[in-house]
Amino acid sequence: MAQNLFALLKAGPPPPKAVLLPDGLFFIRAIPVNPLDPAEEVARQVESALEAGSPFPLAQLYHGHYWQPGSARALAFAAYRRRFTPEQTEGWAQAELVLPAFAALLGAAAEPATTVLLASPEGLTAIHWEDGPVPTQVRFLPLAPEADEEKAAQARAQARAALLRRFESRTIVDLAAPPAADPSRSDRETVFRDGDFVSRLPAEAAAALDIRDKDELRHLRAVRGRSLIAWRALVGIFIAAGVLAAGELLIVLGGLWQTTRLTTMRAQAPVVDQIMTAQSLTHRIDVLSTKQLLPMEMIGAIVGKDLERKPASVQFVSASCTSSADKPVLTVRAQTDNPGDINVYQNTLSALPECAKVETKDARASGGVTNFILIVTFKPGALKPGGGSSS
Repeated sequence: MAQNLFALLKAGPPPPKAVLLPDGLFFIRAIPVNPLDPAEEVARQVESALEAGSPFPLAQLYHGHYWQPGSARALAFAAYRRRFTPEQTEGWAQAELVLPAFAALLGAAAEPATTVLLASPEGLTAIHWEDGPVPTQVRFLPLAPEADEEKAAQARAQARAALLRRFESRTIVDLAAPPAADPSRSDRETVFRDGDFVSRLPAEAAAALDIRDKDELRHLRAVRGRSLIAWRALVGIFIAAGVLAAGELLIVLGGLWQTTRLTTMRAQAPVVDQIMTAQSLTHRIDVLSTKQLLPMEMIGAIVGKDLERKPASVQFVSASCTSSADKPVLTVRAQTDNPGDINVYQNTLSALPECAKVETKDARASGGVTNFILIVTFKPGALKPGGGSSS
């Protein structure tokens, strides 16, 4: 029994659940970026480049990218969503990472002029690092299935030679199968291993590699730490068991003290309940009296009673409201087929007495339609319930 417990503790938590997809389903390209930009800006540049270079809108692509701070390029990859059946994507919700097989190797500490060749049932993938931590090229050659093992080996050797001719390699690493995820001993990185070849992906880089819908990932990223939390809980149970055993001994020795303490707690419980109830009511009253956002009144203010303030070409897609320094803020995602109406609309709203600040950002044209974000900050107390304003 003790040996089994020791072996369980030594083995560590289970490896993260990663779904590795065939490399041949993705188109891959290196995208130049500003090495001084933050990760969020690099992600936006990658999405813009993918949308510009793909025949499909970004919403119809599964995509991800790999970038390290200080690198002048990011490696982006994408696949048309309809290439995946519902049966294939059904199990993705339970996975902590979904990415092409080659992407699991991008965290390797590769020397300059290194080429890694990854074999798979579908073909052969070459990953080449010319310099820096981000590969310069990734190439995939499909291989037709061969019933004869000798012909299959010959075809694979020819594909290997054809791929290597594309690069000037000083170091060549051959991997016979996709890597496997190592047990997670830290929530700061994900580790993939194929024999002696190790790829360490920092948590932020691993999240960017995941091809799933980015909005859904905001809810699924917490799954990344489940195994690690379960492992810590297991260790905590053994520690708690020892603490409880010591506590039981102390309770037996100090029974009188324990009885007195519990009596005092019971006597104070009603007073504590009254204080907590009063605090909750006070907080609720404060929220209702000082932090009411009045979203319908905000929208009514920027549209006008007879829609006279909003240009006819501007269409609202979604809206959300927050507060900043006690000022209500309305954020609207909108689109128009007449880009000139954006400035006209901004100037119209800026002239309103209830508006403290009006700004637009992230204007992007696609297919004759310009999408943009409108942010309107209202003056404190300028809006009244029921659609009125204080001005």
